[in-house]
Amino acid sequence: MSWTDERVETLKKMWGEGQSASQIAKELGGVTRNAVIGKVHRLGLSNRAGSGGSASKAAPKEKPAAAAKPAPKPKAATKAAPASTPPKEEPELDENGIPISAARRAIIPAGQPLPPQPSANEISPEALAKVSEVEKTAKRITLMELTEKTCKWPVGDPATDDFWFCGLAVQQGKPYCEAHVGVAFQPMSSRRDRRR
Repeated sequence: MSWTDERVETLKKMWGEGQSASQIAKELGGVTRNAVIGKVHRLGLSNRAGSGGSASKAAPKEKPAAAAKPAPKPKAATKAAPASTPPKEEPELDENGIPISAARRAIIPAGQPLPPQPSANEISPEALAKVSEVEKTAKRITLMELTEKTCKWPVGDPATDDFWFCGLAVQQGKPYCEAHVGVAFQPMSSRRDRRR
C-alpha cells in the first residue's frame, strides 16, 4: 500500500473530524492503526481541533493551577528550614566530582598502609603458631574458586598478584578453617581481659 494523494486527503479529513486511528485504518483499508498514527505524525496533524484535543488542552491548564496552590506551602517551609537547621557543609568530592560517602572513606586504596591490626599480644601465641602452620599448607585459592566448603580467610594484599584465600575445609557453621576460626572468633573473657 502506498499513500496516494487521495488517501492522504481522506486521512486528513477523517482525522480533522476526530475519527480514531483504528476507524481511519478500516475506512482506508490495507493499513494498520499504527501506520495511520505514523502518517499523522509525519504530516504534523497530531493536534486535533475536536473534543479530544480540547480535553487534552484543558487538562494541562488545570494541572499548573492545582500545582500553583500548594506551592506557597513549600516556600514557607523552606524559609523556616534555614533558621532551624545549620547550613550543610559541602561534601568532600573525589577527583571525578562525586561526593565521598563514609563507606567510601573507609575503603583503603591499593598500596596504602592498612589500619592498625590486632597486635600479637591480643591473639594467643598458640593460635598464631597454628595459623602460620596452616598457611604453609593452605590451598591458596582465588576468589572465583571459593565455595561454602572452603576457608575464606584472605592472605596478603588484594592489590597484588600474591593475594589468595586459605581454601582449607571450613569448620561447621563458620566461614573459616579451624586455625582461622581460632584467630577470628575469640571468647568474650579474653576480649574483656584485653581491655583492662
